Amino acid sequence: MKTPFRLAATAAALALAGAGAAQAQEVTLKFHHIWNTQAMAAVNVIAPWCDKIAAESAGKMKCQVLPAMSGGGTPPQLVDRVKDGVDDVIITLPGYTAGRFPAMEVFELPFMTNSAEVGARAAWDYLQKNALKEFPGTKILATWVHDEGYVHTRDKPVKTLADFKGLKMRAPTRQTNKLLAALGASPVGMPLPALPDAVSKGTIDGFLLPWEVMPSLKLHEMVKYHTETDPSRPALYSAVFVFAMNQAKYDGLSPELKKVIDNNSGAAYSQSIGKLWDNSQTAGRKAATEHGNVFYRLPLAEMDNWVKASAGLYDDWTADMDKRGLNGKQLLQDARDLLVKYKK
Repeated sequence: MKTPFRLAATAAALALAGAGAAQAQEVTLKFHHIWNTQAMAAVNVIAPWCDKIAAESAGKMKCQVLPAMSGGGTPPQLVDRVKDGVDDVIITLPGYTAGRFPAMEVFELPFMTNSAEVGARAAWDYLQKNALKEFPGTKILATWVHDEGYVHTRDKPVKTLADFKGLKMRAPTRQTNKLLAALGASPVGMPLPALPDAVSKGTIDGFLLPWEVMPSLKLHEMVKYHTETDPSRPALYSAVFVFAMNQAKYDGLSPELKKVIDNNSGAAYSQSIGKLWDNSQTAGRKAATEHGNVFYRLPLAEMDNWVKASAGLYDDWTADMDKRGLNGKQLLQDARDLLVKYKK
C-alpha cells in the first residue's frame, strides 16, 4: 500500500512530466500553396515565415512546405483543405472558388487600387469588420491584394476596347472574368498553375496578371505584348489572397507557440506582404524587357473608355450582395473608405 508521501511524490512526478511534455511540444505545420519554389511568394513570404516561426519557437514549430499543389487537390480546394484540417496552413486566392467568399470580392472589382500595400491594409481591416464569417474553422493570418494587374497577349497588342474582341483571355476570379467580358473578350477562368500550358498550347490568347509572378513561370517568354495602365489611376484589377491556418490546429498549440503565430500574423504582417508585392514589379517587368517584348501604356482617354465599359460590375456586385442578405452599397463604401484612409 502506498503511503500518502509516496502518492504525493508520484503525483508530483506526473505533474512534472506533463509540464515537460507541454514545454517540449513539437509541431510540424503542413504548409500547402500554389506557387513553384522559384516564385516570389515562395522565396520572400513562405520561406521567411517558416524560418521565423522555427527560430522564435526555438525549433519547436516548423513547416513541411508543399509547393505547387504537391500535396494533392486543386487550388480551389485549398480553402476547404485548411478548414477541414487536411492542410494546416495555406495561401490561396478565395476568388478561385467563384462566389464562395462574396464579401471579399469587393477588392477584385475593377479600378479599385494601385498599391498592394494600401490594398493589404484596407483588406485586413475590411475582413475583420465584414468577412470573417466567410471563413469558418479557419484562422486568417494575413490578407492582401497583389500589385497592379495588366493585359498580356501572345499575337497582337491590346490598345483599345475593340482589340479585345475575339480574344480568349484568362483571369483568376469571377470578377475579373466579368471584367474581361465587359471589355469585349471571351473570359476563361483558371488558377495560376494551369496558365503556362494554356498559353503555350494556344488555348488562350492572353491573360490578366501582375508582373510579380511572370518570371517564375516564364510567361514573359510565351507572350509578346503588354498593355499597362497609367500609374496615376487605380489598376485594371487586383485579386485577394489569404494566408490561413486551420483553427483547430491553432487552438491546439501551447500558449508559447500561439504567441509565435500571433507575432507573425495580423495587420502589420499583411501590410508587409503587400509591400513585397509592390516591390516585386520591377524585377518581373525587367524579365519581359530583356526578352524584347513590346510595351504599351494605355492613354488616359482610352482608359476612361475601359472604366465606363466596366462600370456595371459595381451595380451587379452590390445587387448580388443584397440578394445574399448583405448591404452591398455599404460594403463597397467600406472598402473605398479604407483605400482612401491608407492611400499613400
